Amino acid sequence: MSYIKNSPGLDDLVNALKSFHVIRVMGGQDIRQRYKRSRLGPFWITISMLVMITTMGLVFGNLFKTPLHDFLPYLTLGLIIWGFLLGSITEGCDALISAEGIIKQLPVPLHVHVLRVVWKNFIIFLHNIVIFPLVLIAVGKGVNWYILLAIPGFILLALNVSWLLMVMSLICARFRDMTQIILSIMQVIFYLTPVIWMPQLLTHRIGTFLLDMNPFYHLIDVVRSPLLGQVPSATTYWVTIIMAVVGIVFSTLMTSKFKYRVPYWV
Repeated sequence: MSYIKNSPGLDDLVNALKSFHVIRVMGGQDIRQRYKRSRLGPFWITISMLVMITTMGLVFGNLFKTPLHDFLPYLTLGLIIWGFLLGSITEGCDALISAEGIIKQLPVPLHVHVLRVVWKNFIIFLHNIVIFPLVLIAVGKGVNWYILLAIPGFILLALNVSWLLMVMSLICARFRDMTQIILSIMQVIFYLTPVIWMPQLLTHRIGTFLLDMNPFYHLIDVVRSPLLGQVPSATTYWVTIIMAVVGIVFSTLMTSKFKYRVPYWV
């Protein structure tokens, strides 16, 4: 623990958090640059998400024989949270590579480039989550006080995404082919994770066991369940908390070991 306390990786993380205003500005600038001269800006993402939710809700609701008033809110949150996860991972793999010029010229903490991606996708998440109240109104469902649990749930989600991106960005900076491998794996994980289908469809005990072993299911459920008026299971909380603690320690050690090699990799 003393090694972690005095490690370059921990110093890098602390300095990045102290420079959070830089992360906020850079993340916001990324969105403004992407939608420069567009009248609707990032709300184009919201519009496309709304169209996808409506289409998939009608198709898969009938396919799975699930009542639309239950399935549509579930699907909406699943796609929005998965969008945050996938968007962060997709951009996070190349976070250090994309920041080559800054890394080679300025002493900016490496975590700034990773947290910049997380902040950008958090803003997109906020744009997309406005769809959820509209869906609740459309299906005639309300909310309860459990919705407040979504706040600590999202904090756990963000912590896990942050350390995961730090590790992935270091690996992808060293091995460029890893980006495509990770994205291919994410396509498989999408179908193995209850994003567009409900866990109740798994009737076999083995399927339920494999679902509990899927970390992405718990990362989504820790936010989705409170918004649906339910309390996440104790297993979900334990998995996400342990992942966050172990992951942050691991990413800190990894950053300490490879931080000074990154300028040569990118």
